[in-house]
Amino acid sequence: MNLSMNTGDAVRDEIEPGVVRGEWWHRLEDGRFQCDLCPRFCKLHEGQKAFCFVREARDSEIVLTSYGRATSYCIDPIEKKPLNHFYPGSSVLSFGTAGCNLGCRFCQNWDISKAREERILSSTASPRAVAEAAAEAACTSIAFTYNDPIIFAEYAIDCAKAAQARGIKTVAVSSGYITPEARRDFYAHIDAANVDLKAFTETFYHEIAFAHLAPVLETLRWLKHETDVWLEVTTLLIPGHNDSVEEVEQLCSWFAENLGPEVPLHFSAFHPDFKMTDVASTPAATLSRARDQARRAGLQHVYTGNIRDVDGQSSYCRQCEQRVIGRDRYDITAWHLDAAGRCDACGSVLAGRFDPEPGQWGMKRQPVFFRPNVRR
Repeated sequence: MNLSMNTGDAVRDEIEPGVVRGEWWHRLEDGRFQCDLCPRFCKLHEGQKAFCFVREARDSEIVLTSYGRATSYCIDPIEKKPLNHFYPGSSVLSFGTAGCNLGCRFCQNWDISKAREERILSSTASPRAVAEAAAEAACTSIAFTYNDPIIFAEYAIDCAKAAQARGIKTVAVSSGYITPEARRDFYAHIDAANVDLKAFTETFYHEIAFAHLAPVLETLRWLKHETDVWLEVTTLLIPGHNDSVEEVEQLCSWFAENLGPEVPLHFSAFHPDFKMTDVASTPAATLSRARDQARRAGLQHVYTGNIRDVDGQSSYCRQCEQRVIGRDRYDITAWHLDAAGRCDACGSVLAGRFDPEPGQWGMKRQPVFFRPNVRR
């Protein structure tokens, strides 16, 4: 790895603009190059791109071709990630690149994650520039999102180091489809993660997401029990595919046993998109039923998303059930926590990461623009 550090700023040698030497790979006996970043283990001939499209075998190594390049940079509410127990109401500088290491037929961001043209990577910024922009905008955190940051791990890690050197938190929104070796390096620089648990059957993962369930469950257990990363989980409920009473019950049972009752779980509504336009949107009643199932299974913080549901998007005290954080979509409407994050009625601590007062970013979405060719 060609990497130098200067006051928290990571700088890699670029082979050409946007291209850096990749990590997590090895050469096979037959001369091909195996990517060891995710459980797909793409085996590449010289000049061949991996499934994710942004990693390529070139000049006897694997390179990342989207370093410092993004589809857009934008300031979002943290609740949009979604993270409800990580500095509520705060602003987060968010960005993604192109490509993905899963092949979800229902992808809600398919224009980015399924892109096969590098021209969509129209914005460029070095890790230092990203961190400085977040600091200037008074963002609490930066988020690697929109597409899966696992595939641009080198860029995400460098941005995280630059951000943390300035006291800015880091967030990864990911499928959790990553190898044990790579995840140690990747999540070492992450403060909070929302992991998409696509479904709870191997059939769904194999046939609809073109992946496997077991590595995701392993990542979830590892994040909860082996790291200090604040964890929340999202499941997009798709009518007729992963929303049955039986499957939701199995998911919640596993969740309670392996992750515990305090990890927040978000059930989000699907809308027809990409290659599943023939499937209806998720009824609000399905989300409410799944939320009730999860709470009966012992989960304390269960949320509904992609619909307007004040009850399902607010946070409640696990002890006295007072509404400690009121939400209307991304707006904070009530706050009943003291400076230590305890319920002001009974004193029970709400799991998460909190400031003494909530942020007031609300529903705003603000684009961030960098000067052309800002690389260092």
